[in-house]
Amino acid sequence: MKSPIRVLIIEDSEDDKELILLELKRGGYNPEYLHVQSREAFDCALVEQDWDIILSDYSMPNFDGLSALTTVKEKELDIPFILISGTIGEDVAVAAMKRGAQDYIMKNNLSRLIPAIDRELKEAEIRRM
Repeated sequence: MKSPIRVLIIEDSEDDKELILLELKRGGYNPEYLHVQSREAFDCALVEQDWDIILSDYSMPNFDGLSALTTVKEKELDIPFILISGTIGEDVAVAAMKRGAQDYIMKNNLSRLIPAIDRELKEAEIRRM
């Protein structure tokens, strides 16, 4: 039986969103998700539902992952946040983690996604105890 997971996906590419969902399913998750591409939709999503994890593209035309991360931290929400990017450099990834991102995954290496999610969900559960 697959584990349910509530995922907020911030991504401007429909194809990349589908690849993320496929990887979640392969990893044993049954994702209930919302796909957003704008700050407005992201802000609404944070208010309308509780999320287990946020998976965010780093760079999009009208919104970016660091802005989303800043919003989560300003609202003091304890939601694991993982950046997923095809273009992020190591220096940017380190800076994002210093700002509060739990991990970063390269789009060409999505095999790291499930172990990162498993780890972050466990750590979030420990924090809630």
